[in-house]
Amino acid sequence: MRSFRELIKHKEAHCLESAVGAAVILEQHGYPPLLLDLESHDLLDHVLFVFKHNGCWGSIGRSRDIGLHGRKPVYRSLRDLAWSYFDPFVDFSGRLKGYALTSVYELGDYDWRFSPRHMRKIEEHLRAIPHQKLRSSDQRYERLLARYHRYKKRYPDRSPSYYDSRATWML
Repeated sequence: MRSFRELIKHKEAHCLESAVGAAVILEQHGYPPLLLDLESHDLLDHVLFVFKHNGCWGSIGRSRDIGLHGRKPVYRSLRDLAWSYFDPFVDFSGRLKGYALTSVYELGDYDWRFSPRHMRKIEEHLRAIPHQKLRSSDQRYERLLARYHRYKKRYPDRSPSYYDSRATWML
C-alpha cells in the first residue's frame, strides 16, 4: 500500500491506492476523504473513493475488471451504491457480503498523503471497521456465477460488460 506520492512515482495502482489517490486530489476540491470498503466472501475486498454530488452518492475506483470502476453520482444511499457492485463482483470466487464507509481522517495524525513507507494502517483500519451486511439470494448468485462462467469460456481474456447498470458506470 503506497501513499499518493509513491503512487505517482510508480505510475501504477491497485484499488485501495487509487481510492486514496482520488481522496488526496478531491480533498483539495472540498470533498471529504471517504473510502467505501466492499467486503467479499473470498477476502478480496474492493475499495473506492466515494463522494456526494447534488445529494447523490458516486464513486471513483479502478480495477482490472471494468465493472468495478467508479459510478456516477446517481445513488440515493451508500447501500444502493454498494448494491450496484454486486453483479459485477461475481467471478470465479467473489461475492459481496457487506460494505463500510470510513473517513481517512479517522486514522488521526497519519501521513496517508505523502509517506514513503508502506501504509498498512489503512488496510488494517478497513478490516477492523464494522460492515453493513448485503444479503442476496443464493439463487441470484448462482445465476450470475453461471453467466460469468459462460462468458469466460467464450471470451477468456475479456472483462464482462453485459450488466444492466452500465449506464451508471464512470469509465
